[in-house]
Parts: sequence; structure tokens; C-alpha cells
Amino acid sequence: MLDEPHKNRSSAIAAGLFNPITGKLMTRTWMADMIFPELHHFYMNAEQQLGQKFFYPQTLYRPFVSVEEQNTWMGKSLDPFVRPYIETILSKSTYDHQVHDPFGGILLKQCGYLDVMRFMSSVRHLLITTKSILEERFDEQLLEIKNEGVNYKDIESGKIILCNGTGILSTSRFSGIPVRMLKGETLTIELDQAPELIYNRGVYIVPQSELNSFKVGATYEAKKLSEEVTNAGRMELEQKLTDLLKLPYRVISQDWGFRPTTPDRRPILGPLPDSKNVIIFNGLGTKGVSLAPYFSAQLCNWLLGFGEIQPEVNIARFKSLSSKSSAVV
Repeated sequence: MLDEPHKNRSSAIAAGLFNPITGKLMTRTWMADMIFPELHHFYMNAEQQLGQKFFYPQTLYRPFVSVEEQNTWMGKSLDPFVRPYIETILSKSTYDHQVHDPFGGILLKQCGYLDVMRFMSSVRHLLITTKSILEERFDEQLLEIKNEGVNYKDIESGKIILCNGTGILSTSRFSGIPVRMLKGETLTIELDQAPELIYNRGVYIVPQSELNSFKVGATYEAKKLSEEVTNAGRMELEQKLTDLLKLPYRVISQDWGFRPTTPDRRPILGPLPDSKNVIIFNGLGTKGVSLAPYFSAQLCNWLLGFGEIQPEVNIARFKSLSSKSSAVV
């Protein structure tokens, strides 16, 4: 593995929230019945293997904003596709000592968060101890793509897998991959009283490893892609946080990152059409913690000859894709 330390900004600021019911319309996440069992299995096994605690399954509470929304969820709770993820529907205020919930809310299960930084540092430690990582910037110009494999410096391999997120857009040979940048800003706040659950309405409030520290986010900006935090982002997050949270809070810091998204909001997996030894794993967007375990397993199985990459995520779905990796020697 080649990875330049401290350069992965979107993961570095991620709250690590996973939730099977998402979006403005609060619908079941795509493939939730397959993706969520896999993520629970993967991260629990990773904790055992790495000897660290970073996976926190927890109930999520979403307050209702009206009686109409409450009634809508009463009806949705009968849907067999949604019911497995509903713990209970509360028809009256229950957590009003911490949040604004005059109409009650919904408690969702199979939710929680991953301490992303601790997870990544634990994996990095394993790779260092097994001498499986070079902590340096990948120089695409040093990559030789051959019919039988690839060479990089003194490394010879059958294939290379590019997992470089929005960094792929700044390459000269692979920038044709249809990855788009979606900027997100977050706040880190301090609370004197810990939330009893993960609260999520307009913004999420997720615990951090530091005592009394919580991540609040996130904004979604596809056009104004400045590499900095903004006053507009802070004002948006603080307003939504105030609308949700009754507890007094202190803003400690603000951060930003670029998520790698795709035109159809599905990951991109598989070999480049004109360079079969160059494999892409990208486009996990805002749900990387949820999607990565399932689709990395699918990619591994495909590499080992035990299965196919499903059409919805296969890079082959982009018929006009033309990489700039043309030189095969």
C-alpha cells in the first residue's frame, strides 16, 4: 500500500455515522439489507483483529417536526422494507430535556458510528508492522502498465488498485473517471452533558474520542469548492444545531473535506476498459463507512475469481469512459 500520511481530509474529518434510513425523504438506503449486516460483521471482526475499539452501534433518534410527519411514519412502519430498521415510534415528546421534539420522533436501529481516525490509525499500524505500506506520495508517472501486470519503482505486481478519492481528478492519466467533488464542512463542539442517543435532524451529533467532544455536520456544497472553511458553512451548521439541540454547546473547531461522489451516486469498481491491470475503487461519497466493507469484499472476490462486480457499481456502466492511461508496454 502506498499512502501519504495526513492527506486524506474527507476521512480525517468524517463523523463515521452509519444509518440505514437516510435522505430528505427518509427512505431505506440502497441495498441496506445486504450492506448493513456486512458492515457490522466487518468492523466487529476488525476490532478483534486489531485489538482496538472503534465501532459503536447505537440507536439514532430523529425528532418529528409536525403531526403530519408523525402520521406518515406510522404508515411507513408497516412497510416490510423499512420495518426492520425501526425500533419504535414515539408519538409525544420524550427527549425534550436534550432536543426539540414536541411531536415525538422515531428511534432507528442498526445505526451507529465508526471512530474513523482510530480505525485508520489501527489499520496503518498493522500495515507498518507487517511492512506492507510505503508512507509516501504515489507518483503516477513512475507507474508502468504492461500487458502482464504493472511496475512501480522496484515493485512488480499483477494489478494496481487506485483508491485515491477525489485525488484521481488531479492525475493526468486517470482523470477521465467520473468522480465529482462534494464539499462538506463540519463543526467539533463541546457539551457538558452527553446526548443519550445519536440525534439527527438537519445535522447529526456524533461522539468523538475526546471526552465531551462531538462532531456536527455536515454541509453539502457541489459548486463553491474552496479549500477552506467558510462563514456560511458555520452559520448553516450552527442554525441547524440550535434548531435541534437544547443543550448549551461550545464550538471548538471547524473543518472541511471533499467527498468523492459519482453522477448516479453509486461507487465505481473494476478495471479500466483499456488497462485491465488498473483497478478503480472510488466514488463512495457520503456513505463510505457503510459501503466500503461490502464492496471491498465484492472487489476482492472478483479479483480471486469467485464472483462478479454487480452492474450498478461496475465501472463498465460508463460506456463513454476513456482513461488517459493509454501507454501499455
